[in-house]
Amino acid sequence: MSVQFGRWSFDSAPPHLDLQARVDSVLAPYGPDNRNSYHKDGVSVLYRAFHTTKESRLEIQPHISPSGAVITWDGRLDNRAELIDRFNTTSPSTPSADVSIVAAAYDRWGTDCFAKLIGDWALSIWSPNERTLILAKDPIGTRHLYYSLDERQVAWSTILDPLVLFAGRTFALDEEYIAGWFSFFPATHLTPYVGIASVSASHFVRLERGRQTVNKYWGFNPGKTIRYRTDAEYEEHFSTVFSEAIQRRLRCDAPILAELSGGMDSSSIVCVADIIIARGAADTPRLDTLSYYNDSEPNWNERPYFNKVEQKRGRAGCHIDVSMQDPFEIKCGDNTFAATPASGRQGPTESSRQFAAYMETQGSRVVLSGVGGDEVTGGVPTPTPELMDLLATARFAKLAGQLKAWALNKRKPWFHLFLEAAAQFFPPTLMGLPSQMRPAGWLYSGFVKRQRTALTGYPSRLGFFGPLPSFQDNLRTLDAVRRQIACSALSPKPLYEKRYPYLDRNLLEFLFGIPREQIVRPGQRRSLMRRALVGVVPVEILDRKRKAFVVRSPLEAISADWPRLVELSQHMVSSSIGIVEPQHFLNMVKKGREGQEVAIVTLMRTLSVEFWLRELKDRGLLKGGSSSIVRHSKLRGGASLTESLSQQDFT
Repeated sequence: MSVQFGRWSFDSAPPHLDLQARVDSVLAPYGPDNRNSYHKDGVSVLYRAFHTTKESRLEIQPHISPSGAVITWDGRLDNRAELIDRFNTTSPSTPSADVSIVAAAYDRWGTDCFAKLIGDWALSIWSPNERTLILAKDPIGTRHLYYSLDERQVAWSTILDPLVLFAGRTFALDEEYIAGWFSFFPATHLTPYVGIASVSASHFVRLERGRQTVNKYWGFNPGKTIRYRTDAEYEEHFSTVFSEAIQRRLRCDAPILAELSGGMDSSSIVCVADIIIARGAADTPRLDTLSYYNDSEPNWNERPYFNKVEQKRGRAGCHIDVSMQDPFEIKCGDNTFAATPASGRQGPTESSRQFAAYMETQGSRVVLSGVGGDEVTGGVPTPTPELMDLLATARFAKLAGQLKAWALNKRKPWFHLFLEAAAQFFPPTLMGLPSQMRPAGWLYSGFVKRQRTALTGYPSRLGFFGPLPSFQDNLRTLDAVRRQIACSALSPKPLYEKRYPYLDRNLLEFLFGIPREQIVRPGQRRSLMRRALVGVVPVEILDRKRKAFVVRSPLEAISADWPRLVELSQHMVSSSIGIVEPQHFLNMVKKGREGQEVAIVTLMRTLSVEFWLRELKDRGLLKGGSSSIVRHSKLRGGASLTESLSQQDFT
């Protein structure tokens, strides 16, 4: 993992040394291993390295390619051996820096090379001859890359902070971003600040003086279907691509830490990783585990499950008790800037200190996460995608049989299941929204009306023609995961790189290409995954029902912090800018205090937005006047801000 900041002054002005020093001070905690820079013809690039592989220690960045392109790379190239072999420049066993392979690919194929780069990455390419800047991200979007453009310059960074702190101006907030934060996360091209955008997954942005274009370079192919004759063949294929996804993320020259919650996602990663390491097929010398527990929560007893995995592997991991953590605890001791609501103002807690201490003790620099597993392997036992496929392909005999089987399993009339599937082909506004997708009742009606799409999680109807509905649903689900990851904040304390085996491109292509009935069957949640991992993952994990969500601790915290919450509701910044209706919000908090059912996730996010807005206001980063603080992200004609920028002439 590495971080970068770049600035291209269109008048070729030399870099301001004081600005460079201030930017470097922000980047330094995220890249303690090395520092390099590039300065020429009005272009300045600062690079800070955080090494996680032996090959990354060979890098000199920014990297100058044979064609003269200046490339700064943050990533892990999984198909490096394949690309090296195609270039025929050295043997795959010879260590070679990922960035040099990427540079060779760009010199040979131009922007067409992006589709050939397998792995997690974000990169910038400055072409001095063409006076063009290209910013690109991998198809999943696990890395951050932001940019701002005006009539004088373009600036870009893998961290949002310097683009905000050193812009030399105040900002209007993007209303759609804030709306997305209240629901299922904002669109990936947005940031909280009008004038700063994010590069989306599978896209590259080409920036020239006076022109910006956004291009999609790759997408999942709906015509890439996989069909076998037997279940065993699907199981074997899953085992192969799942193991490969994990092996790729075990490429590290230091011990790796894996999150182990006791659920199937994290447990499967750990168990398969142990097999890979045992046969000497991984670079990492060791895999450690980290488990959180809360014995005070009656519905969250994870200890028996992660203990089963620890027993299988023959050693215990780090266990952190989070029962004493206050959900509303706000500490600002280190004066750290919170660029987004996800960054938060929450200072070090006891659990975070234990996590940091364990990372340091073990010498870990990489954390494996099970995020995405529930979404792509059939964690939600719904028949709807399969039934939609049968409807769209007019396989009515098979549809009748599956309706009967699922009706018995769900204990629901088959006609209700049929209607649920058929309703997906109609616009969400016509069919109504599920309760969990409805905007919170304490938001101002005008705000809800303007941003209903973002507030309801960007709902979309599935097409009856074209790709199979299950394929379309897979893309919709993946987009939600992308939005979640795009909102995650980098933390330098402790500093680590997060990797997501379930979001491996090859694994997703396989899962998106097989019949839906392999993923989920009546009474068999995660059917394929469970069948394939028999004998690998403890049977107690494979047979476990879905994990319960913890809800009691936040409600107890509401009661404990009631006076503070009442005081907060009297002077809400989010109310002054037309987002939160304070009395309705207080009424909902009161319901939670009384033990009634409330939308606890949205309530907590409302508080995080409020604390974040207060910090921005205290730092003087918001435009003055409540009417100008928030600006709609949609401009005249329905074009988004980023789309409109590409049409403007900045000369």
